[in-house]
Amino acid sequence: MSREELKAKLVRLVQPIIEEHGMELVRLDYNAGRKGHLCIYIDKPDGVTIADCEAVSRDISGLLDAYDPIPQSYILEVSSPGVERALTRESDFRRFQGKMVKIYTHEPVAGEKYFGARLLGAGEGFVELLPEKGERIKIPLEQIKKAHLWYRP
Repeated sequence: MSREELKAKLVRLVQPIIEEHGMELVRLDYNAGRKGHLCIYIDKPDGVTIADCEAVSRDISGLLDAYDPIPQSYILEVSSPGVERALTRESDFRRFQGKMVKIYTHEPVAGEKYFGARLLGAGEGFVELLPEKGERIKIPLEQIKKAHLWYRP
């Protein structure tokens, strides 16, 4: 089984449990090796607490023990995505409208591949930004290589 197939299988297994807890799966990372590491990032509208992470971890641990989808030993970590959480879906961009973001594109958009900007909105396959220096810009979702919230104290 390829790494991507394993990640897809793990998502299918853990996502229903996360949703039962009223949360969403933000990202799942798995690194194999001598000390494998499975990290599951969860979130909910009012933020994730340590108690949330513990409850989800306990339920997922039991599920993974029963199904045993990972052939070697590993460490399970359930965590908040943090203040600079990744934005991966159009719904993420809509949810965090008005927040500051960092976006990296595959190809230059308006001559740039990096944007530090206020997120104005998202829809119809585009994200609209107001860069710190410059004018409004629309970026096609398929051009976004990486995006995350930008914490600025």
